[in-house]
Amino acid sequence: MKKHGETSRLRIDAAACDGIGVCAHLASEVLELDRWGFPIITARELSRSELSAARRAVRACPRKALWIETSEVPSAAERRPGGTAPFSS
Repeated sequence: MKKHGETSRLRIDAAACDGIGVCAHLASEVLELDRWGFPIITARELSRSELSAARRAVRACPRKALWIETSEVPSAAERRPGGTAPFSS
């Protein structure tokens, strides 16, 4: 389940993908196929409904070329200059 303050993105390992296309049929909200049958991600951050479809596509990928990357969204204080965001200088 998606937690408040998290973003989820679908990722593709293009080298592992064989262009079978099952993923785009299961997650047409976030994937489309190029003219050779390889998936293109159309959604940057996944909504709850898109996340559900993306998970189905990840589970169904025969080459395990898809995964979902989740990261925390920094708070407003961390986004300000001089905030305490990770990797800030």
